[in-house]
Parts: sequence; structure tokens; C-alpha cells
Amino acid sequence: MHPPMSDTRLANLAAAIIHDGFNSYRSRFAAVTCRAKRRFESRDWQGMQADTGERLDLYKTVLGGVIEDLRRLLADRLGEPSLWGVTKSAFSSRLTASGDRELGETFFNSVTRRIFNTVGVDAAVEFVTTEFENPPDPFPESVYDVHRIAGPVAPMVQRVLAAADFSCPFQDLAADAERVAERICARLYEMGPAVRLLRLEVVRSVFYREMGAYLVGRLVTDSGWVPMALALLNPPAGVTVDALLLSETAVSILFSFTRSYFHVAVPQPHAMVDFLRSILPFKPLAELYISLGFDKHGKTVLYRDLLANTTVCGQPFRISRGKRGLVMVVFDMPSYDVVFKLIRDRIAHPKETTRRKVIAAYDFVFKHDRAGRLLDAQSFEHLQFDYACFDGPLLAELAGSAARTVRIEVDRVVVGHVYLERRVTPLDLYLQTAEPEAARAVVVDYGNAIKDLARINVFPGDLLLKNFGVTRHGRVVFYDYDELCPLLACNFRRKPPSRRYEDEMAAEPWFTVGEADVFPEEFRAYLGLPGPLEAEFMAHHADLFDVDFWLRTQARIRSGERIHIFPYADVLRLERA
Repeated sequence: MHPPMSDTRLANLAAAIIHDGFNSYRSRFAAVTCRAKRRFESRDWQGMQADTGERLDLYKTVLGGVIEDLRRLLADRLGEPSLWGVTKSAFSSRLTASGDRELGETFFNSVTRRIFNTVGVDAAVEFVTTEFENPPDPFPESVYDVHRIAGPVAPMVQRVLAAADFSCPFQDLAADAERVAERICARLYEMGPAVRLLRLEVVRSVFYREMGAYLVGRLVTDSGWVPMALALLNPPAGVTVDALLLSETAVSILFSFTRSYFHVAVPQPHAMVDFLRSILPFKPLAELYISLGFDKHGKTVLYRDLLANTTVCGQPFRISRGKRGLVMVVFDMPSYDVVFKLIRDRIAHPKETTRRKVIAAYDFVFKHDRAGRLLDAQSFEHLQFDYACFDGPLLAELAGSAARTVRIEVDRVVVGHVYLERRVTPLDLYLQTAEPEAARAVVVDYGNAIKDLARINVFPGDLLLKNFGVTRHGRVVFYDYDELCPLLACNFRRKPPSRRYEDEMAAEPWFTVGEADVFPEEFRAYLGLPGPLEAEFMAHHADLFDVDFWLRTQARIRSGERIHIFPYADVLRLERA
């Protein structure tokens, strides 16, 4: 019989299992990500979509295997906190030379939280803050190339585009470079006639998402730098520059929390994020990590930020503004730009859904193309807050409507499961105070949002204004997922004519209605827009009340057509000769 292993030996073996699992995850993540270039070049949009789903499932798959290996190694000592303290130290030492060590710490936390079902945080067995004082990569310039000005701008732009090294040709590389150069020069002139361009700094890795590819960087001038993104498409005629983004707002929308995650090679995440923060200073750190596909570490950053914001509860959590939902309890903290959504214990009539269906809807959105119209929702379990962080009405609401999910104790509140989303202004509230021009623009975008969702095979289910929100950039998004479903699951119908006047006055329909039946002509009754705004909506989107729009969109989806939803305004697209 072999003598029992020392705690140090056992902890080192456990740390090795976790580290090997983390490296396996990173390797497999990179392999899937690297396919994006080939998908773009071959116009394999269905393959790109499949890769997105595969990559999102990787973390859970690898983590499950690591847990099983640890169970076999540690047996009845699996849940021994003192052993895990040594394991944590041993694991940390293995990350010292890694360029992605912040991701490694998060992976370790995922292991221990799964094993211990940790409520709140436990500094003994997880990394509450990073163990490293210095960033993982002290040379952030390593993620980008520098293109210095040596004459006209167009040749430099051409070199930048050629560096993408696509196996398929551009339609007209020189002409694209000229158009981009013209826009750059015009932007410089807007900054001041004497402003000089010194160089372009462009991230080496191409950012891929859905049907687009993006070169991200900045213009460096003698009066500061300007965020830049070149948006590339690959139609049958060849690659072309479709748009040039030259503002913080435009590039921020490209990296929006309403978009699917990029496929981009990121050997050194901290260095990449450091560069992105230089051009997007108002973008939360968590969102930048999430946008790169590192959603688990993004959650870690978000949680650390949440802890920092709730250490001193000067402004307690409160029930969020807007109409109360029948499915979710929604609350927020005035000083914190995030909302918390948890499922009610009892979902009242007329809603016909269940907790399981609501969770399935959120999972569907997590893996689906969000097209700039669906909020990214991060799921958290076992959160712990001080009792003093909640106001009285919210505590009463939680006790009465979510007692199965929330445990209220003398000094703390424990939330078993909750979704965190960026806070936006509910559309109905926005319209109450918006200036007329802004209100008209948002109402038109409300219709655009419904159409964009339809084009990505999403039907909101409930088109009420209260279920949509307005971002700080004035874009309309959808955030109420309890009735959301694939568009192809809907049976769009016209209402049959009534047989007599009494039929139309009756409380019940005079015709048979199936569970999946949808009658677009009824949508108008639910909009609740005041007269002038309803007229504006009708001028742009009357087709939404006609069954033909929905049937045509379904036909396009069934045919396999991928409909590109542009993450930038039409005005930013380059004119073609």
C-alpha cells in the first residue's frame, strides 16, 4: 500500500489538473476562433454560426472534465478548504509567466465555485482580486502594428488592408484605399485645418463577427488620437471596405453589449483590452472582455465591480423604474449602470410561461446573433449582499414574489439566481420626456428593431413599448425575453372576416386560434403611441401590420439566406462609383 500523499503534493497535482484544463480550454477556444478567417474568406456564414455555438459551449465542457478528474484525485478530500488554499497558491505560481493569467484565475474560481457552491465570495479558495500587481503584459503595443505616414494617406491605408492577408481578393483594393483616405482627411480637417496625421496604429488580429470583418485601431495625430474601425464585407465579387468608423460613438456601437462576441485571436487578453480602452474609455472593462469572447472573465470583472459598488450602500437597491413585469422582478442601484432581473416564484395570468421556459429563452439569446437589438444578459448564482443595500419596498417585493430565489436574513440578502444587464431607459418612459425630433427618431428605430429581430429569426412575442429600451446612443433594444421565440416557430395569419357585427364585439374570437398563431394586424392596437408618433411609425413601418412582411422574412430564413445587420449607420458606409 502506498503511503498517503502530503497536502503539498496533493495540492500540486490538483493545481496541475486545473492548469492543464485551462490550457486545454484556451487552446480549443483559439482553434475555433481561428476558423473565422477561413469562414469569412469562403463566405461560410452557417459555419461561422456553428462555430459561435461551439465556442460558447467549450467552457462548460472543459470545466466538467476538470471537476471529474479532481473528484478522482481528491476523493473524500474534494471539499476540504485548507487543501484548496494550498492548491490556489500552487495554481497561481503556474500562471506567473502567462499572458492570460487573469483568465486563468477566473477558471480556477469556476472550479471552486462549482465544488463549494460558494455563496458570496471566499478569499480562501478563490481569487477575489487578482494576485498580480502588474498587468500580465507590460508591453501593450505588442498587439498592434504601427503604420507611419510617408507621403499620401491612401498608400498607407492600402498597406493596412493588405496586412489582413485574405486568401480571397479585394474587388478593388486601390479604390477602397482612396475612399478611406478621403474620409480620414475629411475627419482630420474637422478637427482643425492644421491637424496632421502622424501614423495609424492597427490591431494585428482581424475581428470577425457574423458576416463582417473589422480592422480596429486609431489615428494618431499631433493633437491626440481618433478611434478607427474599417468594416469589411466579402460579397461574391470580392472583399470590399463597406464602412469607415472614426468616432468613439461609432466604434463603441460596434463593440456594443447588444452584439454577439467577436472571433479574434487574442494571445494576450490584457494587452488587447488595454488598447481597446484607449479608444473606448467609457466602455466598461467587463464588456470589453465579454466582447472578445471571454464572457466568464467578463463576469468576474463585473462581479468585482459590483462588490466595489456595494461596499458602501449610499444608494440602496430599489425597484427599477417602469411598469412592473409579471414574470421578472427588476431592481437596480441608482449609481450603478446595471439592472438585476430574477424570475418570480409565481407567474401570473395572462402570462403562460414557466421558470424553465424563461431560462431557456435567456439561453437562446445568449447563443443567438443579437444583431444590436438584444441585451447581453449574464447569469449569476449565489450572490450575497448586505441587508442595508436594499430599500424597504424592494425587500417586500422580494419576500412576496421571489422567496424561492432570494433568502432574506438579519444582516444579509442571498440571491440564488439573477441576470445582470446594462441599464437602458424603457422606451415608454423615454418618449414621455424626449424632444419631438428625438422621439420621432426613436420611434422609427423601434420599428427597425422589430424588423432586425425578425431578420435574425427572432420574434419578441410582446411588442409593447415597455419591453423595449433606449441606449445612451439612442438605439432601441429589446430586453423582455419571456415570450421571445424563433420567428420560424410562429404561424402568421390574417384574421378571417367576421360573420356578423356581434362577432367583433364578443370577448372571444369567432375563429380558432392556435398556440403559435400570430395576427400582425393586431399589433397596432398594442403600440400605444400618441397620434403624431403613430403617424411617424406608420410612414416607415406600416408593413409590420401586414402578414406578407412576416411570411417573406420567414421564407428568406428558410431558404438559408443570411441577412447582414450592419453595426453602423448608413452614413458611415463608403459611396461606390
